[in-house]
Amino acid sequence: MWNFEDRVDAGRQLARELTRRARDDSVVLGLPRGGVPVAAEVARALSAPLDVLVVRKVGAPGHEEVAMGAVGEDGAVVRNPDVIAAVGADEETLAAAEEHERAVVERRAGMLRAGRPAERLAGRAAIIVDDGIATGATVRTACRVARARGAARVVVAVPVAAPSALAGLDECDEVVCLCAPPGFVAVGMHYIDFRQTSEDEVVRLLAGLR
Repeated sequence: MWNFEDRVDAGRQLARELTRRARDDSVVLGLPRGGVPVAAEVARALSAPLDVLVVRKVGAPGHEEVAMGAVGEDGAVVRNPDVIAAVGADEETLAAAEEHERAVVERRAGMLRAGRPAERLAGRAAIIVDDGIATGATVRTACRVARARGAARVVVAVPVAAPSALAGLDECDEVVCLCAPPGFVAVGMHYIDFRQTSEDEVVRLLAGLR
């Protein structure tokens, strides 16, 4: 089932595909935490700056692993109506959950960048990188954040994704995905080593490639 040794291997394979199509003014944006080691390899290959786009899944009450949607920097929000209806969340519950996660987003963005300002995106190509896409809510929110910050072109680049998630991804100009198996179950099943990425590692990678 696996396609990649680890996130570094996935990033290098993804970088080989992107070097043929990336613009000179590209900024590589990793989705923390797991997307940043993948994005770091892409940034190195493209000689492009690396930054993060911090987004947070909005979990269903009592089932936090189920995404009702996601929120990101600059007030961006994406909702999954089917999930919201299935769990029976009302507007008050949903809004409170979004507000909580938005506060986490702002706090984490400042911590991961270690006080540095976000990389300027206005008029540039934003390449949004994650270690994989399951539902698509997080990466869709990231695309909206990049647009809000003035990106002229938004590219989503991932090693693996669920075909259903790719089919609903219309917030970007281009998708680069190495593997979209019809029997997709989970992102981690396509890696031999899918251990959790630490926040210290994210901070170190960002500092080294800014």
